[in-house]
Amino acid sequence: MDKLLNKYAELVVRTGVNLQPQQLLVINSPIECSDFARRVAEAAFEAGAKDVKVIWSDERLARIRLDKAEAEVFDEFPAWRRDMFMDFKAKGAAVISIHASDPTIFQNVDTDKLTRSQRAAGVALLEYRQAMMNNELRWCVVSIPTESWAAKVFAQEDGKSAVAKLWQEIFATVRIDEEHNPVEAWQHHIAFLQRACKFMNEQKFTALKYSNSLGTKLTVGLPEGHIWAGGAEIAGDGVEFVANMPTEEIYTLPDRNRVDGLVYASKPLNYNGNLIEGICLELKKGKVVKASATKGQEVLEQLLAMDEGASHLGEAALVPYNSPISNSGILFYNTLFDENAACHLALGKAYPTCIQGGEKMNSVELAQHGVNDSLIHEDFMIGTKDMEIDGVKADGTLVSVFRQGNFVSFD
Repeated sequence: MDKLLNKYAELVVRTGVNLQPQQLLVINSPIECSDFARRVAEAAFEAGAKDVKVIWSDERLARIRLDKAEAEVFDEFPAWRRDMFMDFKAKGAAVISIHASDPTIFQNVDTDKLTRSQRAAGVALLEYRQAMMNNELRWCVVSIPTESWAAKVFAQEDGKSAVAKLWQEIFATVRIDEEHNPVEAWQHHIAFLQRACKFMNEQKFTALKYSNSLGTKLTVGLPEGHIWAGGAEIAGDGVEFVANMPTEEIYTLPDRNRVDGLVYASKPLNYNGNLIEGICLELKKGKVVKASATKGQEVLEQLLAMDEGASHLGEAALVPYNSPISNSGILFYNTLFDENAACHLALGKAYPTCIQGGEKMNSVELAQHGVNDSLIHEDFMIGTKDMEIDGVKADGTLVSVFRQGNFVSFD
């Protein structure tokens, strides 16, 4: 286990953020993940890091604060924290975020407080998050088990057994085992995703048409000059990195004003420690005009009301149903994993790097090109084993992209 953990830490440092000599590394970590955070820090120093800074979080304390503090408190975001993040940006830091939370930690909490807190952070860190989404900084999101998360995923197991099983699944999804070099495995995987991107970019589709037996019947318009990305990204300094580990997706941005039809979520969405299940959205001219959920309706409505852009789409991602996470048959209650088990869409902000020249456009220019903007970016899963997707060419010709949940061909 010790060997596997060190392999994982090294993979995240050397392939995830591709840390360069004398570069600053920032690690965002829950306190429950302190052992792994230290391993990542050690791997970073061995890779030549100038320094490593760790930002600790404590979701149990966050729950106490949400329960006990006055609502007005959540309208404030400390100036010193904003200054800290802006200092990281100025120094060109690489950022590793360990995403491992209790899927139900904020169940039955005052959702107004959650919304106010997220809005305050979004406004204060707008410039920093813009830099991240423009790939000015190299970043990587990974995960490790916590007892509360493992207990939700493997509810029939005792604590230690659940954690051990979740570790086993995570190692499999990030291509780590005792015998093979995970860096080489990732090079092969990235090459596969980049071939898929090449095929989609060559087609220059104007829209995608989705349908499945859940009732999804959706047309997603694609703006002129849109770019499909996936596998590895290229940062502003020209260095390659992998933003999510695991990743099975290729993605682009929709035209915020040209999405029409019905879409049903195929998996629950864990949003701010609350589960939203049975999501159905109706969109007209790009905007969600009707939204329902079998569980978490109020939370869904607050998500959509975050700002004007929250009710428009910012991402369309393709994930084969025949992929490692999907084939595991496990619902992870963690978007990092569940989004890589199924095709998905995202409400909210689009990645400006997914349109030609987008990273150099201002907000007005991005809007003119149909690029959505918002304080949020929330993925929800829509893929199924019978998902059918057709690409629409400029002359109206339809090209098969997905049949029975998988790519038709791009070789």
